[in-house]
Amino acid sequence: MTRGGFVALDDELKLLKSVERPAVIRAIAEARAHGDLSENAEYHAAREKQSFIEGRIKELEAIISRAEVIDPAKLSGAIKFGATVTLVDEDTNEERTYQIVGEPEANIEGGFLNIRSPLARALIGKAEGDSVDVKTPGGQRSYEVLSIRFV
Repeated sequence: MTRGGFVALDDELKLLKSVERPAVIRAIAEARAHGDLSENAEYHAAREKQSFIEGRIKELEAIISRAEVIDPAKLSGAIKFGATVTLVDEDTNEERTYQIVGEPEANIEGGFLNIRSPLARALIGKAEGDSVDVKTPGGQRSYEVLSIRFV
């Protein structure tokens, strides 16, 4: 994963542990004070939120413990993990820029492309000027690699 992705996950973990977890514990205690728990919607909602928070904390701790942080600025050459790639759709001439990142930090709307996605797999090993054909859920697409940067 990239340094930015690692920091974002670590920040989320700290927020969950230091702010969200104590807040939900207080909410559960307050809901308990209202009496009968079997019909207490606030209590059940707080318990559900606590379950989500605890699950997310475990998930983040597992991801962070296994993470290998890679600095893309130290890389060069053909497209690989960490590369920022500018592509042009050969059918629509629409340009798009993506950084190829690990699964936990992927966000296609934000320009972060999951390394396991069909497009990223097709791009790995390509150079500037190369064309790639990608079978996507929306059909076959063709892209040309305009630039590759490692930042």
